[in-house]
Amino acid sequence: MSRSSNRQSRGKQLQGLRCVVTGGGSGIGEGIAHSLGEAGASVAVLGRRRKNLNRVVKDLEAKNITAVAVTGDVTDEASIRRSLKRAHKALSGLDVLVNNAGVGGPNGCALPGPDRWHEVVRTNLDGVYYTSRAALPFLPDGGRVVNISSVLGRFGVPGYTAYCASKHGVIGFTKALALELAARKITVNAICPGWVDTDMAADGLQAMADGMDVDFDEARRLAMSAVPLGRILQPDEIGSLVVWLASAGASGMTGQAISHCGGQVMW
Repeated sequence: MSRSSNRQSRGKQLQGLRCVVTGGGSGIGEGIAHSLGEAGASVAVLGRRRKNLNRVVKDLEAKNITAVAVTGDVTDEASIRRSLKRAHKALSGLDVLVNNAGVGGPNGCALPGPDRWHEVVRTNLDGVYYTSRAALPFLPDGGRVVNISSVLGRFGVPGYTAYCASKHGVIGFTKALALELAARKITVNAICPGWVDTDMAADGLQAMADGMDVDFDEARRLAMSAVPLGRILQPDEIGSLVVWLASAGASGMTGQAISHCGGQVMW
């Protein structure tokens, strides 16, 4: 089944739900916003760059999807509280939170390179914590939280200590929060994408190419050789999994970290 026919088969299973997607102005977040909207949800795309958010909202509205742009910085606890209040008011409620905002790039501990520990961990891990805390007062019993981790939350890569640590942390946070919210029947799950066709992935492949002294296409070929299915995923494929986790069919799943990575990780 093609991805387009898969989108059509979803129908409107999220009709009436109100969703917030952090980092919704590009990449995986943009793909998630489209998938949620196509499944019938109203979507608030949240991020720091108003121009990107407005573009995504315009594209969503062209599909007759109710969408709003909400600026906010997940690394600033006060800012994100204000942003969630605005999103809640604009959507007249909130049912699903998708913690997608993140940054990539190198940060070694024993290896030379830039010291980006605080930048990466504050965005990728603290941001998930701050945003979740801000959203919880608005989520109803039976609501959903979906956190975007990474396959690098499953294993380590030299030179990426901050990124690996933050994405491992997202999985641990997911499991603990799932237990805290179980009495309210709010499910909390994580998705661990592998290579996804985004600007962030392109930057990572270029860094790989530079480090190996090969061209970009060769770096991409080498990266895909470690993926059993041999291809890079598209953002809407991650979005499709988010849609399912937000649907009635996933009401019994919580505290899980699901690898969506072409077989790169099999546990």
